Amino acid sequence: MASESPLALPLSAQVVAWTAYLGQERRLAAKTIESYSRDLRQFTDFLAARLGRAPDADDFASLKPTDLRAFLASRRAGGIDARSLQRALSALRSLAKYLERVGAGRTSAFSALRSPKGGRRLPRPLRPEDARAVADIETRLGEAREQWVLARDAAVLALCYGAGLRISEALGISRGDAPIGAIDEVRILGKGGKTRIAPVIAPVRAAIEAYLALCPWTLKPSGPLFLGAKGGPLSPRIVQLAMERMRGALGLPDSATPHALRHSFATHLLARGGDLRTIQELLGHASLSTTQIYTAIDSARLVSAYRAAHPRA
Repeated sequence: MASESPLALPLSAQVVAWTAYLGQERRLAAKTIESYSRDLRQFTDFLAARLGRAPDADDFASLKPTDLRAFLASRRAGGIDARSLQRALSALRSLAKYLERVGAGRTSAFSALRSPKGGRRLPRPLRPEDARAVADIETRLGEAREQWVLARDAAVLALCYGAGLRISEALGISRGDAPIGAIDEVRILGKGGKTRIAPVIAPVRAAIEAYLALCPWTLKPSGPLFLGAKGGPLSPRIVQLAMERMRGALGLPDSATPHALRHSFATHLLARGGDLRTIQELLGHASLSTTQIYTAIDSARLVSAYRAAHPRA
């Protein structure tokens, strides 16, 4: 009996195979695959409603530019911003290339479609005094939590602001690589498996030392530096919750997240005369264009100060 044509397979089955391909052969990050999968679920639901039945690969190959524009318009009407629309279209293009590769048809509709344009959202850094307060254990001393937990959270947030690390990078540091004492740098495994050396200033090292002095668990040199309440690796969500409590205590906006501390690190360095190439290396950005977004923030800050202070503004 002949095997079923790839064109006749349900699109949902092709999407499952495509996501496996993205992880196993393309080696995309798990979060990227999750976002792409969510975009494709929304598209297949949209296409099913448009066709009145579950779509198959042949339906995808037969797509017209009007179908794609209608999908993007429906997502925009639902409040989705331009960057998310761009990602959704990127996911659809990726699936189209995969289907052509496995002999499930060629979709030509994308050649007549342009990506949605939209202004790039600028990061929202904290004020220097707020960033310092977030990374200070004294800010949370009134909470009914164990002292070592407060010290731990302060140390992680101090790394995010004082060294410009992502949460995942801070939590990826092993006990044996802890920047304490005279060790004023740490090797970081960043995005894409790239490593870099991050300088660690004295106040951040002191915060880590304070945590280690209070931590009730025995830390293995090859194990994680930061542990959860039960002795396992610390979850990024716990750090995010700690930041939420900080927001409440300091009256900060919802944009004050652990990642905003990394933005604050870069913005404050630039404001104090740091050059873009150095900041690029410290952040681990692959492209200078990614780092240049902070020049827009600094320019906006200068214009705001000018308008507030200049008598003719």
